[in-house]
Amino acid sequence: MFSGELKTADRKYQIHSLHHPIDAQDPLIIASGSGVRIRDIEGREYIDGLSGLWNVNIGHGRGDVADTAAQQMKTLAYFSGYAGSATIPSIRLAERLIGLAPGMAAVFFTSGGAEANESAFKTARYYWRALGKPEKTKIISRIHGYHGVTLQAMSATGISAYWKMFEPRVPGFVHVPTCYPYRFQSANPGETPGAGAARELEQTILREGPDTVAALIGEPIQGAGGVIYPTDDYWPQVREICSRYNILLIADEIITGFGRTGRWFSLEHWNVSPDILSFAKGVTSGYLPLGGIMVTRAIQDLLDSVEPANRWMHGYTNSGHPACCAAALRNIQIIEEENLVENSRKMGDVFFRTLQAAFADHPNVGDIRGGKGLLAALEFVEDRGSSKNFAVEKDFGNRLRKELRNRGVVTRTRSAAGEHPAPGDQVLFAPPLIIGKEDVEALVEITKDAVAAVLRN
Repeated sequence: MFSGELKTADRKYQIHSLHHPIDAQDPLIIASGSGVRIRDIEGREYIDGLSGLWNVNIGHGRGDVADTAAQQMKTLAYFSGYAGSATIPSIRLAERLIGLAPGMAAVFFTSGGAEANESAFKTARYYWRALGKPEKTKIISRIHGYHGVTLQAMSATGISAYWKMFEPRVPGFVHVPTCYPYRFQSANPGETPGAGAARELEQTILREGPDTVAALIGEPIQGAGGVIYPTDDYWPQVREICSRYNILLIADEIITGFGRTGRWFSLEHWNVSPDILSFAKGVTSGYLPLGGIMVTRAIQDLLDSVEPANRWMHGYTNSGHPACCAAALRNIQIIEEENLVENSRKMGDVFFRTLQAAFADHPNVGDIRGGKGLLAALEFVEDRGSSKNFAVEKDFGNRLRKELRNRGVVTRTRSAAGEHPAPGDQVLFAPPLIIGKEDVEALVEITKDAVAAVLRN
């Protein structure tokens, strides 16, 4: 009875993210979590294959984070972080983050990832205007990229389903092809996917005019758009192109930060440093809302050098919220004490190898993506030889998600009809960084069974 009442109340009173009532006929209502597992209101247990929403890096049920936040609330629940005031946790967290992020010099805090990217876009425009180049306003982003759904962030997001009912988008956002090795086609013999995507970026910059482009934003490994891994030559070329044409590079590390890819921040895999770094999610492992941007010394020095009348007029009520910052400090401490960045690397290797062993010869698996920490995906096709996708009406992705749930795994699947290039149906994985070998193997085995069940039916 309790379960039925909650589901009825959910349908009646709550508007969800990406809302449609068709998805709420039998909602998954989670009541508790511990480690890599979650439990619904009927007591059924699941492996959390997506860390909540890419964010519960240290796992569920960590009472020490809750105790830290509660103690901070008892001491000081809130005070403004606007210019001229601060709190101890926000200062300590800013200092801590700069110690973790190579090349960064200063931090601005937000409540989450979309606000972080909004702040990054405004900072890029501000930077060039303060340098006497107010025409540098355009933001280049990539197809299949996800950067949030506030109006500017949605305009940067390169997934058309997010635009459809909210257009027109904000002017000045330009999309370029991403580095998508599985779907890459080039007319240039011998060109790698990374070189091809970098070439198209440069051509777009020249077409738009370098003097009109403020920044490029990209996820080092694309998350919500399909866990798309670039080739290793891509990001060094992108960094060189941005530097050559005087364009800021914004790294969206909202999903990929805080150990997710076996490094504190994933651009470290390619020895590339951005000008602005957006973060959220794993900074608190989802225990409280927090995000932000980090910037280089050059950007910080400019912010500090303008006349007071031209100050950086940007901010949020909850910027530097002391309880959220205290939770983040304890979360980072746990990641370090339990060596979770290294565990992400090791278990990510196990996960990728196990996926390859299970699906390398599968006739309907076109691509297996992974190898850098606990971030992986499978892309399914009807015909492996031609990479032909399943027909939309077969609803492969949604059916796979339901079969996974029936077998005790909760994660995200993605069907991307209407996009170009149109990826196949995908299942995405980002389990908590505390996961062990036994659960990794169970996750893959359950996925095998679920795929087989979908194809049988």
